[in-house]
Amino acid sequence: MSPPLTNSVDIHPRPSGAVIDARNLVKRFDGMTAVSGMSLTLGAGEMVGLIGPNGAGKTTLFNLIAGSLKPTSGEIWIAGRDVSQDSPERRIASGVGRTFQIPRPFLEMSVLDNVLTGAQAQDGERLITNFLRPGHVHRQEKAAIEKARALLEFVTLSGLESQPARVLSGGQRKLLELARILMADPAAILLDEPAAGVNPALLETIMERVTALNAQGKSILLIEHNMDMVSRLCTRVVAMALGKPLAEGSPADVAANPAVIEAYLGGTI
Repeated sequence: MSPPLTNSVDIHPRPSGAVIDARNLVKRFDGMTAVSGMSLTLGAGEMVGLIGPNGAGKTTLFNLIAGSLKPTSGEIWIAGRDVSQDSPERRIASGVGRTFQIPRPFLEMSVLDNVLTGAQAQDGERLITNFLRPGHVHRQEKAAIEKARALLEFVTLSGLESQPARVLSGGQRKLLELARILMADPAAILLDEPAAGVNPALLETIMERVTALNAQGKSILLIEHNMDMVSRLCTRVVAMALGKPLAEGSPADVAANPAVIEAYLGGTI
């Protein structure tokens, strides 16, 4: 089991190698090509920004990596294993979790119970185990609750654990979703526009928590239009447009790339 998350941002040694390796991905929908020849790697402990104008294919690429879509062609490798045809559940088990631009918590469930839905491989889900090994199931459930509470503290929501999720603001729901994903202890996290619709104070909290996760060794792939956030968090940026790779490099180099500027209709990012 991984050590518990803390609010510390101390950097630990990170293993080398790619956690995610997407190779020449193509995705077509009824004759329309949403992703065309995209390759992307995410190294262990790396934080990478994925940018591009609306319609560039960023979310489709995320869906391919997370498993909710299957590629028309190309391969997706996670921790050295080809997972191209695996389900989202198997992707999570392989070490990749993802959040969504618009979180959809269970609104009438408590904040704590929402986090607990992210727990994986709980023996209590099997009826026979409840009868044959009730003590084991109880200990496992207790450990899951303790972990969920620790994660709520990590994302600054511990004071709201008994409240229904419907009382949370948009930014708080994004923090809740992050806590739920962390219940599976993924090695890599795909964040889909965490800044969208979030007030500045909560955005700083989200950025602090993401920075802390990355410092603790989590690999982060970040879709974001907020280039200030991307520049502050990421050491490498991948730009795409019309489903294709456009540029890759440091945030400053990619932001100054003429092809990237042109893709954003001649404006600044």
